[in-house]
Amino acid sequence: MGPIPAVKTDESRANRKIWFNSMVAAYTGWEDERNDPKKAVTFGDGTPLPGDIIHDCLNILEQESVAIPWKKGDVLLIDNWAVLHARKSFIPPRRVLASLVK
Repeated sequence: MGPIPAVKTDESRANRKIWFNSMVAAYTGWEDERNDPKKAVTFGDGTPLPGDIIHDCLNILEQESVAIPWKKGDVLLIDNWAVLHARKSFIPPRRVLASLVK
């Protein structure tokens, strides 16, 4: 994938700027024969973003995160343009049913 902006503008929310990218995931989780995390996140000119900046972003995301206490039967709807979502580690078994809608 070529360069993509870290921030998008959501026209349905009065042109609100939103963080909309996979920068942290690319740096922390995509390491294999084709993907080097240290080179995955770059400035527009291809220069890698320094690791300390990525870790600053990780710290901010952790500080701003909210844990949702799940109970059997819970349903959660997420507006992908409004929130950055993730999951913490868990103890199996786990069953997730997901649906994407437009």
